[in-house]
Order: sequence, then structure tokens, then C-alpha cells
Amino acid sequence: MKVASIQLEMGDRSKAENIEYALARLDQTPAVDLILLPEIWTCGFFAFDRYAADSEPLDGPIVTAFRQKARERRCHMVMGSLVEREGSGLFNTTVFIGPDGEIISRYRKIHLFGYQSDETKLLTPGEEVVVTDTPWGRAGFSTCYDLRFPELFRRMVDREAEIFFIPSAWPLARIEAWRLFNRARAHENLAFLVSCNCAGENAGKRYGGHSMIVDPWGKVLAEGGEGAEVVTAEIDVRDAGRARAEFPALADRVLR
Repeated sequence: MKVASIQLEMGDRSKAENIEYALARLDQTPAVDLILLPEIWTCGFFAFDRYAADSEPLDGPIVTAFRQKARERRCHMVMGSLVEREGSGLFNTTVFIGPDGEIISRYRKIHLFGYQSDETKLLTPGEEVVVTDTPWGRAGFSTCYDLRFPELFRRMVDREAEIFFIPSAWPLARIEAWRLFNRARAHENLAFLVSCNCAGENAGKRYGGHSMIVDPWGKVLAEGGEGAEVVTAEIDVRDAGRARAEFPALADRVLR
């Protein structure tokens, strides 16, 4: 499968402007099997004062527009995350869309970020570990800060995940930790990992970019820089099973 991680350049734009920008970047991306977008790109992760006003249910105009785009392109799409509104609750929700435009699954971020952040004050954490069948293998989902919690990835592996998709808004100040965790989560689980981080700046915070595609041995197949770009690679998800057969560390686990 060919994957493309679209590293968006954030700025202090309106929600409508961000949607127009993201759709334009999609239109500029060559044909691939799966597209991944970053975390809360609709307003910018650090624009906490906009979370409630910019939130939408999953049948709102943002997801509807990207369902149509997935249908037009006939590709799978991890449209990154948005602030989802359901009843009185707000969630950091990643939406996975099929080439027919239908929603395959959603993942609500479990580990909310409270360090110099209002995410924990404004949003409700998710509770469900999400692993979904795809035409290429089993895919697990996490978001940004989740990378610091390896037990989540083990639980996805226990559900037979072979590839992880990770939208993010990781800041430049901690980019070396980001690069470390991308490789570590892939290699320790003998799985592929595809991440999409924001670039640029909004609400006075600079994002780190460096979206990555990592193979089960921890080898970086493709990595972005600090600016807007599309990071692509062609992978065979079956290589995760081959790696696990060749080096059966997961089968040797004692503590579960």
C-alpha cells in the first residue's frame, strides 16, 4: 500500500480557512491508498478558546466534506482529529473513512494532555482501544500524547494490530522525544507506524513536524522536516507478520 502523511502548516486561521487549506492540500496530493492528516488541525491544538465553538458532531460539515473527498479519490483516509461534540461532551476524535465515503471507525483520544495545556480541562477522555480491519491488515489508532503510553500499543497488538496510525500536534520543543517514541512504538511491537504531525505555529506555539513512516524493525522509511510537506512511502503490512515470525519477541511476553 502507498501511504501519504499530509503535514499541514498551521496558522491562526479561521475554521473555514483551515478546511479550505486542508482540502486544497488533499487535491495536490498524488494518488495513494491511504491519506493521514494531523491532530485538531481544524483550529489548532493550542487554540483552546476555540474548542467549543469549532466543535461538531460526526455528521457535521467537516466530516461530511472529507467523506466526499475520500469518495472522490477512492482512497482510505484518516482525516486526523477534530473536536467532536456529542451531547454536552467534547472529545478529541480521529475519524477513519473508507473509499466509499463511509466512516469505518472513530477513535477518541484516551490520554489527554495536561502539561501547559487545557485539553484535560475541556475534553472528555476516550475509553475504547480501537483496532480495525483494513484491506492491508489490522490497524490501530492513537493520538499524539498517547505515544508516551506503551501499554496502549500493547493492547492494540493484543487485538492483532499490525500498523498504527497517529495524528499529532507535537510541539517543536520536544521533537526529539517524538522521533524516539515513533521508532520505539513501532519496533517494540514489530509493527508499522505512520504518524502525521502539524507544522507551523498557532496560538503562540510552534509545532515540530517530522511526520514519520517507520517499519517493524524501527527503520525510518520516510520523515518530514519542520515545514508543510507530504511524506510518502510504499509498505507491505504483511512484513509485520514476517518480522514477528522471524524475531518472536511478542510471543515471549510474560507480563500481560
